[in-house]
Parts: sequence; structure tokens; C-alpha cells
Amino acid sequence: MSVTKIMNDLSTKTLKPIYFLYGTEQYLIEQFLQNVHEVLFTEDDGELNDVRFYLADTPLEQIIEEAETVPFFSTRKLVVIQDFYLATSQKPPSKIEHNVDSIEAYVNEPASETVLVIVAPYEKLDERKRITKRLKKEVEAIDVSPLSEENVYKWIQSIMKKEHFEIETEAKELMFQRVGANLMLMHQELNKCMLYAKDVKRITKTDVANMVAETVEQSIFTVIEFAAKGQAGKAVHTYHGLLRQKEEPLAILALLTRQFRIFYQVKVRASKGYTQKEIASQLKVHPYVIKLAMQKMKSFSIESLRLAIIHCSDTDYGIKSGRLEKEMAVELLLIRLSEAG
Repeated sequence: MSVTKIMNDLSTKTLKPIYFLYGTEQYLIEQFLQNVHEVLFTEDDGELNDVRFYLADTPLEQIIEEAETVPFFSTRKLVVIQDFYLATSQKPPSKIEHNVDSIEAYVNEPASETVLVIVAPYEKLDERKRITKRLKKEVEAIDVSPLSEENVYKWIQSIMKKEHFEIETEAKELMFQRVGANLMLMHQELNKCMLYAKDVKRITKTDVANMVAETVEQSIFTVIEFAAKGQAGKAVHTYHGLLRQKEEPLAILALLTRQFRIFYQVKVRASKGYTQKEIASQLKVHPYVIKLAMQKMKSFSIESLRLAIIHCSDTDYGIKSGRLEKEMAVELLLIRLSEAG
């Protein structure tokens, strides 16, 4: 079951005694904790009975003791462990000794008044560890990794339903193109669009185009597209727009280089028959990045991408060695790439 489905269904009747959240999407983690808090407490009793800990600061046994202690002037209590690195293979961030047996015993017999939320905000767990296996198998385990493109659309739809709004399919797609899978930023932009369209209660593609600015990464895609079509003037014009936004030429160059490298890596792997999912896993990037790359790289051959990377590297060296002025150097690079395109 997805985290959004679980959050939508949260109530005093559906609450579990222990939740294990693992993954790096901080917005989903914060949203889940907020929803649990709202289900458990009124305004008066939540402040004293919502207790949050970091393992880097507090021994695990002490946290479990808190979970087993009766609530203070309330019927329920929320205890949160915010950095459960014991389920990973990473080096402990502090010298505090933790008794893992204490939490294993608690899993066997959790306190009836307490909801314990164990958060492991990490990209990868150590599946070999006994505590990891037990938490994923024996408590309510929820994956809060960044959402796929399809699940971001479902999440947007759930927000719209809650706010009694409608949104065009093309508007959702453009929103995702401009914001990506960053849910915190996505929510901010949706709120802005809802305010803009409050009279009609419907968000259109035009609304998103008018209200949601391109990210720097999206503008880099635009620059590359113009260069691939040989449209040097438009590529340079977009670059100047980024400079007006106070973006650093070296940062723009780094993004251009990164994007050409991704195109090259994707092109090589695709030519060998790897799927989009396999390539995303190998390169350790969001699947949507690979999807975009596969759409955009059609204008390039493997050789032209290799040369583009070399040109970017030469430009970087020229700037850092003092031979080239940085703003002009990136502009000349775009003209060179456009001529090749």
C-alpha cells in the first residue's frame, strides 16, 4: 500500500502501534508525522505527548522507556525516532551505545497507548541485519522513497480532490516537467496555482506555464535542445536569461556537462538493450531523468555526445586556468555546440 493511501486512511481505528518509515522523501515523512499527530491529539494534549529523538543524541533504551511510559494528561502518546541508522550499514555518527534488544522486545509487546514511528531517512537499508528484517516484516513498514512519475500524478490528484479542485492532465505533466519529484516544491507551486485559479477551481496547462517558472535544470534542457537544432541565438538567449537570474556561468557549465554525460551514458546503455528502469538503477538517478534523457538524446549520436563532453571539459579548463573569461567562454561553447548540431 502506498504512503499516500495509508495517510488518507489514517484514523484512531486504523492507527498501528509501530510504523517503520524508510526512504529519503522528507516531505512524505513530515506529512506522515503531521497526520499521525492530528489523529492522536487535540491542540491541548499534543505538545507534551509528541516526543522526538535522534539516536545520535539518545540511547535507544531511553527512547523505549519513553514509549513505555504512560502519556501525560492524555490517552495517547507519539514517540518518533528520526535517524534510525541501526537499520543501515553506515558508520554510527556518535559514540552512544545502543541496545538493539530493547527495541526487538518492544516490537514483541508494544505499549497500547503509544504510537512509535521509526524513521530511517536513508537511500539504502542493510537488509542483512536482523532488526531491519524484523521491522520490515513485523510492523507497518512504509517506503518513503521519491515517488515515480505515475505516483506523483496520483499524489497531485489526491491534493486536488482534498481541495475540491480539478487539474488538466497536460497541466500535471508540465508541472512535473518543471518541478520534478520534489514534493515540497510541488506543493508550494500547486498552492500558487490554486490561488491563481480560485474562481474557476480548475488548473490548466496555461496556468502552470504562467505561474511555475522553469528550474535551472529545465532551462539547461532548453539550451541543449536549441543547440541540437543548430539554433545558437536561442541557446545563447536562454543562457543570458539564466545569467540575469544570477546563476553562475561555472554552475551552468557544470549542469551542461552533467547532462551531456547522462545523455552519453544513457545512449550507450540503450544501444546495448538496457531498459529505462535498468539504466536508472545503474546510474542511481530518478527514472524520470532517464525518461527525459531518452527523449532528448535522439538528436545526438554517441560520437557527438562524446565531443560535447570534450568541449565542455576544454571550456572548464580554459576558465579555471585563466585563459578564458567565464561568461564569454560558456557563450562560445553554446555557439560551438550549435554549429555541431
